[in-house]
Amino acid sequence: MKRSEAVAEAAITLLAERGMRGLTHRAVDEVAGLPPGSTSNLARTRAALLELTLSRLTELEERVFAAALTGEAPGDLPDLMAQVLQVQLRDGRRTLARYELALEATRRPELRAIYDRAGRRFRDPAVALLATAGSTDPVRHARQMVAFGEGIMFDAIAGAGVEPTFDELREAVRELLAGMLGSQAPGSA
Repeated sequence: MKRSEAVAEAAITLLAERGMRGLTHRAVDEVAGLPPGSTSNLARTRAALLELTLSRLTELEERVFAAALTGEAPGDLPDLMAQVLQVQLRDGRRTLARYELALEATRRPELRAIYDRAGRRFRDPAVALLATAGSTDPVRHARQMVAFGEGIMFDAIAGAGVEPTFDELREAVRELLAGMLGSQAPGSA
């Protein structure tokens, strides 16, 4: 693992465990097992550390979404989305870190721009997937699909909810797609 990846991974862990206030260059050095000053040499400012962390988080989440991002097999969309959600729920640490960064981005325009660009890397393929599945308004439906997934993850990870089973996730996605796509919804009977 490259030093930049080790630093970003440690920052993700800190964000999930201690929140934004617990993320310091010194704490990253300690968690990553690096000599003091290593993180500062790589990311001189807090903004640079946040950007490095967000970039790594985006890279890791892209791996999870790789199958969905290819735009293939809309007939398997409920299964595919349920799998993606289940993986995200299993590693709630990354999702918590992303929530911390999202909140910080509301106060830091430079981070907001990076966060928004990263979000488009997931939304744009969702638009293509839903268009292929027969959506008459894939941009709006993609926004709704993302909001739906974020709501499920937030409720299970940070809210008062419980983690849904794979079958519950798949059925929920089927119901959402049925509302969006009607009889053209993948997996509808």
